Amino acid sequence: MFRGVTQLNLDAKGRLAIPTRYRDRLREQCDSQLVITVDKDHCLLLYPLPEWVEIERKLMQLPSFDPVTRNLQRLMVGHATDVEMDGQGRVLLPPPLRQFAGLEKRVVMIGQGRKFELWDEELWNRQRDEWLDTVDMSQLDSSKNLGTITI
Repeated sequence: MFRGVTQLNLDAKGRLAIPTRYRDRLREQCDSQLVITVDKDHCLLLYPLPEWVEIERKLMQLPSFDPVTRNLQRLMVGHATDVEMDGQGRVLLPPPLRQFAGLEKRVVMIGQGRKFELWDEELWNRQRDEWLDTVDMSQLDSSKNLGTITI
């Protein structure tokens, strides 16, 4: 499981150094083979290849006649790009994906269990603050999905 928030810098070539604490796990789990794609929130999603294969399989089994499903397939599968972590633990982020997410220099990597989100640092800070400002803690108790856990 990947968790935590890490602030990183892209180098001049658009490479991102994967934090050391994840490198060995990624080498073992996917032999450094990763897939990066877009997310509706204008961040990027970074998956170990075996995790992505499962997501892609599920997405492509959905009926493509449904316009919402078709748009999701276009976004996620259409932008999916295979990348490999190099010997120094870096991943080259393709220019079209960097442009989509507005990634220039400062990046925030968010562990999300089986994947990572990559955000422009400024956008992440704004979004995080907005989410914190708009969350109604009393609604968490009435959520059908969240009502079964204690935090």
